[in-house]
Amino acid sequence: MAEAVRITAEVEVFDNATLVALVGPGNELLRVLGRAVGVEAGVRGSTIRLAGSAERVALAERFLAEAAQLVRAGTPLEAPDVARAIQALSDDPALSLRELFEDVVLVSARRRPITAKSLAQKRYIQAIRAHDLIFGIGPAGTGKTYLAMAMAVHALLERQVKRIILTRPAVEAGEKLGFLPGDLAEKVNPYLRPLYDALHDMMDVDKAQGLVARGQIEVAPLAFMRGRTLNDSFVILDEAQNATSEQMRMFLTRLGFSSRAVVTGDVTQVDLPSGARSGLAEARDLLTGIDGIAFCQFTEIDVVRHPLVQKIIVAYERRDAEARARADEARVRVDDARARGAGPPPPPPSVPSSPAARRGERS
Repeated sequence: MAEAVRITAEVEVFDNATLVALVGPGNELLRVLGRAVGVEAGVRGSTIRLAGSAERVALAERFLAEAAQLVRAGTPLEAPDVARAIQALSDDPALSLRELFEDVVLVSARRRPITAKSLAQKRYIQAIRAHDLIFGIGPAGTGKTYLAMAMAVHALLERQVKRIILTRPAVEAGEKLGFLPGDLAEKVNPYLRPLYDALHDMMDVDKAQGLVARGQIEVAPLAFMRGRTLNDSFVILDEAQNATSEQMRMFLTRLGFSSRAVVTGDVTQVDLPSGARSGLAEARDLLTGIDGIAFCQFTEIDVVRHPLVQKIIVAYERRDAEARARADEARVRVDDARARGAGPPPPPPSVPSSPAARRGERS
């Protein structure tokens, strides 16, 4: 196969402040750009030089032109933003970076604007604005709960809803914690801590505690939702993969008038007892295609945590895929054997655990 034609291009940046923001300290952002796009990138004077295939160079030029507009408008760029922006531009040629970065959902307590970081996140935000029931499904670190929380706080502050209800199943992640001390609130608090952390990142702690005290923000285990009708509310069910089928059905039928619900979870991290099916997986199968319900799927590409998280997710997914393939092959062999009338293959012979046991077998 013939190699792609290699070309070079020069991007002139006359504004020194914009040039510094685009290349980053020690040309860090330029190196990220080169790795993400697959081009050689360098700077000389006020010119950024690119070299690579025509398609890759064109993508890099497009990014630099749109990133320069963002920088001049006051939007700072960091290394993770560059990589995710390149991915978004590759996924959707019609997308502009201004659409991605300037759609501010909320300004956090730290005065940091909360915006979409990937194309999947942008579609997720649009789905929350347009639907009453939204499912965000994907691996950890993709911003499912965080963005839902930001949308909920925005809706409350804009008086679109009267209260926020945050809930999640009280299921331990693979280890038994035993009996926890304290009253009921203190017992369930460890399970709800991640929701409080996200809430306190959205708004000042004192303001958040005041809203909780007045009942405008409620954080509770999923079991506490039974028997309620949630009107004028923005409801978030987090870690929904650990909800049973009965719990998911109960939660989804709580939704009242002028309310919106966002259900988030990762179907690959189910902590339910062996043999119990995740209510999230079942809801995805049953409710896909129903008008008014949106399903947003995230992948490892959308991870906005440490770059290693994406690699870890890929490694585990590869392991799980290989295990499923081996299980499928074993089932096929058993089915073939039964079709031939031979029955399932015999189990391997047991090995005696001691010389005495082996002498007993010989006798």
